[in-house]
Amino acid sequence: MKGIVLAGGKGSRLYPATKVISKQLLPVYDKPLIYYPLSVLLLAGIRDILIISDPISLAQYKMLLGSGEKWGIRFTYAIQEYPRGLAEAFIIGEEFIGQSDVCLVLGDNVFYGNITDLMRKALSLKNSGAVVFGYPVQNPSDFGVIELDRSGNILSIEEKPENPKSKFAVPGLYLYNHDVVEIAKGIQPSARGELEITAVNDEYLKQGRLSCQLLGRGFAWLDTGTPKGLLRASQFVETVQERQGMYIAALEEIAWRQGFIKTEELIELGEQLRMTDYGKYLMSLVEGKSD
Repeated sequence: MKGIVLAGGKGSRLYPATKVISKQLLPVYDKPLIYYPLSVLLLAGIRDILIISDPISLAQYKMLLGSGEKWGIRFTYAIQEYPRGLAEAFIIGEEFIGQSDVCLVLGDNVFYGNITDLMRKALSLKNSGAVVFGYPVQNPSDFGVIELDRSGNILSIEEKPENPKSKFAVPGLYLYNHDVVEIAKGIQPSARGELEITAVNDEYLKQGRLSCQLLGRGFAWLDTGTPKGLLRASQFVETVQERQGMYIAALEEIAWRQGFIKTEELIELGEQLRMTDYGKYLMSLVEGKSD
């Protein structure tokens, strides 16, 4: 399976902070926001990742992430000239996806929990189709909403409905087989002129090939699209890291634990950041001070 991080959008709800910088480059406590969705892909064992962003920001992502070699993975980069909807990611990434399954994660989503087991279970549900996730929220009208029957089968998906049929929002994490490219090409733009991801999911639903994995207690999904959301996400990360002594979305650690890089490579990465708490944490992993 390959991964796509869609790091586009204007970030207008975060203006003026995002006037000259992509929102996914803003810090969530001690790391750039994009580290968090990237951590989901790495924890799922995905090592071939496409980063999609606007022409100006893409150069900054290349400077931040490079080729991915230092983490034992591979980054490819592609331009989205203008935000035309989430589903456009599959059209832009057609050559990258090829005949592979693909996981799309939005660049401004922060997930916390046992991602490895979650993704393993989701993959078992996919069956050459697609999997979306459901997360209970108090304000479902602000999101795509999924309706399920008592057996967990999907009845409907609606984009920001005025009268939501459930409390389960669809977060920015999706699994698809390679058919998603042709499906994305076949959908029509919405009233706001975008290729909606909900339209892609609805097509899989019509074909009887869409499953849902619920994120219950033990998982956190944090929206960082507003200043308040960004602040709360930073406070969440700071609280967990300070209390547990274990870092969230430390890509070097994940790559090491996944076997993507060797211990000597982790030491080298930690040495490069030895003047920071982040670097000291990486070194403590090798020294056995952090489990």
